Amino acid sequence: MNSARAQGIERLDTQLLLCAVLDKPRSWLLAHDTDPLPLKAATRFAELSARRAQGEPLAYLLGDKEFYGLSLRVAPGVLVPRADTETLVDWALDVLPAQTTPDRPTRVLDLGTGSGAIALAIRSRRPHVSVTAVDASPEALAIAADNARRLHLPLELLAGSWFEPLGTRRFDLIVSNPPYIAEGDPHLPALRFEPIQALTAGRDGLDDLRLIVRQARSHLKPGGWLLLEHGYDQADAVQALLRDAGFSAVSTRHDLAGQPRCTGGQWAV
Repeated sequence: MNSARAQGIERLDTQLLLCAVLDKPRSWLLAHDTDPLPLKAATRFAELSARRAQGEPLAYLLGDKEFYGLSLRVAPGVLVPRADTETLVDWALDVLPAQTTPDRPTRVLDLGTGSGAIALAIRSRRPHVSVTAVDASPEALAIAADNARRLHLPLELLAGSWFEPLGTRRFDLIVSNPPYIAEGDPHLPALRFEPIQALTAGRDGLDDLRLIVRQARSHLKPGGWLLLEHGYDQADAVQALLRDAGFSAVSTRHDLAGQPRCTGGQWAV
């Protein structure tokens, strides 16, 4: 719509915000480009555009984000799911069996689930697998539960920090996209709208990764896998953590941009 102009934000973002305030698909918007914008919609559009221009993620403004073909509800209490994390899901699907039997169920654990993106993506492609998702944030668990309900993808959701609510339970696969940014990292101001507790992990960004690797051994079945997302410059450090903890078949996978994004290993058979 020619009457709608948003300064400081990309054209596509402008179009998506207009679609949201008008509750119309983008195809309709393009076909009605010369229509005047109603006053109520114009006011709402101006408000959202100003927030976007300040750097607030588009997903928070729209209230949803697509991840692995799923439309997920997101809010400031959870990280915005990113395409890089689909690398972790791809790897998880590669190590999970195509089928399972009632007498030998396959169990997956997602640590720090946030919106439930990883857990739900796995559940959508491996419906026979039992998926448990843990998060310390009540707000995150509420969002994950809502996403699971809307998508009709059952999850077991547990409140707690990392392995705390799991007792002695063991899993065939543990996945996690934990905080891995170093405190004081110069990129943090650009992420100021997202929850800091889901972003940073100590002076080198490895505190939570160290804890997960150390404690995962007590929660993996023989032959089980631990797969972790990390920063682009942390692959060597995470590989060392896994090898020192006794994992084998340690390797790293790259994201779509070619950056080393996920590292994993297999617990002793």
